[in-house]
Amino acid sequence: MFTGIVEEVGRVSSLTDYRLVLNAEKVLSDAKIGDSISVNGACLTVVELDASSFSVDLAPETLRRTSLGQTGPGSAVNLERALSASDRMGGHIVQGHVDAAGSVTGLTPEADCYIMEIEAPESLVPYIVEKGFIAVDGISLTVVQRTHSRFTISVIPFTMQNTNLHERAVGDRVNLEADILAKYVESLLESRFN
Repeated sequence: MFTGIVEEVGRVSSLTDYRLVLNAEKVLSDAKIGDSISVNGACLTVVELDASSFSVDLAPETLRRTSLGQTGPGSAVNLERALSASDRMGGHIVQGHVDAAGSVTGLTPEADCYIMEIEAPESLVPYIVEKGFIAVDGISLTVVQRTHSRFTISVIPFTMQNTNLHERAVGDRVNLEADILAKYVESLLESRFN
């Protein structure tokens, strides 16, 4: 489990078949083989490790559901270690189970912030609630508005500078994870009324 508070922006070293190698510093300070690290919101298992990089294997389902297969050498990725029982819960509960990839459709300055508009797959839209949580590339963010196919988030300068969002442009794909509470509520209601 994660909080959606990005610890550092790492860089893709290589993506070969189903192996992704990432350069990082902070998340490696106490990492070991078998640990979970969120990479752009996807919970992945460390399978190799050295002083400046770690490797993860990508399942075909991960490549189908996320934007990770479209990264290349030098791509910026948001990294977060798994939550420890003694950590503060600064963002929201993020499982690292990406629901789908969406597309950036707008990026508009507003005061010192940016309003980012993202098109979401139709299957995900019911779980997106104004003023609710959503994880975008693993970042815990608050939904500003939602329409039938898109939503907006307001990105403060700190988040823009300390995540991979500063490298995002219109047309880029981003990983999306809806708030788990919405999915559980729907499941409970379905089982009760069906």
